[in-house]
Amino acid sequence: TGSFSKKDRSYIEDVIHGVLKNNDEIDSLIEKNAIGWKLNRISKVDLAILRLGIYEIMFREDIPYTVTVNEAVEMAKKYSTGESGSFINGIFSKIPKGAK
Repeated sequence: TGSFSKKDRSYIEDVIHGVLKNNDEIDSLIEKNAIGWKLNRISKVDLAILRLGIYEIMFREDIPYTVTVNEAVEMAKKYSTGESGSFINGIFSKIPKGAK
């Protein structure tokens, strides 16, 4: 089962299943707030980061909004392009905590 703690495994399973279960709703929010961008034009890494973050914003009350946004921006800077952090931050700035 790897080196993840029980708490980490629980979080990972929740977000994977949660994103998959709510994918249409999450993607709709992304498309609505990514003005001028279709989902198929957003890099797969950025899309994965956005989906994870939006799931947390919508359904995980235990994670503060600012933590979600900061982590998403840092992941984008580390794993995607130089502009991805700003792009992702711009989309999150239009999505309030608890949005649905």
